[in-house]
Amino acid sequence: MPNRPSFTLGIEEEFQVIDPETRELRSHIQELFASGESRLKDLIKREMHESVIEVGTPICRDIGEAREQVTRLRSEIIRLGRENGVRIAAAGTHPFTHWSKVAITNAPRYEKIVHDLQMVARANLVFGLHVHVAVEDNEARIQLMNAVRYFLPHVFALSVNSSFWCGTNTGWKSYRAKVFERFPRTGIPDYFGSWGEFEEFVRVLVMTGCIDNGKKIW
Repeated sequence: MPNRPSFTLGIEEEFQVIDPETRELRSHIQELFASGESRLKDLIKREMHESVIEVGTPICRDIGEAREQVTRLRSEIIRLGRENGVRIAAAGTHPFTHWSKVAITNAPRYEKIVHDLQMVARANLVFGLHVHVAVEDNEARIQLMNAVRYFLPHVFALSVNSSFWCGTNTGWKSYRAKVFERFPRTGIPDYFGSWGEFEEFVRVLVMTGCIDNGKKIW
């Protein structure tokens, strides 16, 4: 039997940078990131679209510590925004800014994604919350992933926050999911009987030129 996983946590949140007057998305302000990187170091990151700002906790021992870190980072990013003349908002999509008006961040990683996926990438103006959980044993990780597949729709139903897209009521509670599913290799993962089976799945994708590494399975 494998040892019990540590279940340490890391939480990333992607926020909207908002113009306080128009409420439109605003692209990165250099002063904001200069201040943020000075204070938060590698806990603050730029994302593919220039109106997205991401913060991520350090590795946390438990959910109590994760909550403390998330609260601290949210407070800090709100303060940074106000100091630089913008506001910070949280939702899966912006309700009316059109994606075509938002610039792509100048970085090799994002240039590669746009080159590969073209308009699908440019239109992927969505904002997410990612929870990373450490499971050290390979086989335990796969079995937990298989088990959690059942609960993902329930968690998803509790998290919806993106009914609007480009000024339109989409009729969906989470239109973010409909935008992101245009990306390949997304959604609920398949069932895998073992870690070896998963490794073979990744190997075939790499061998056939679909991806260059397993991190491209989103």
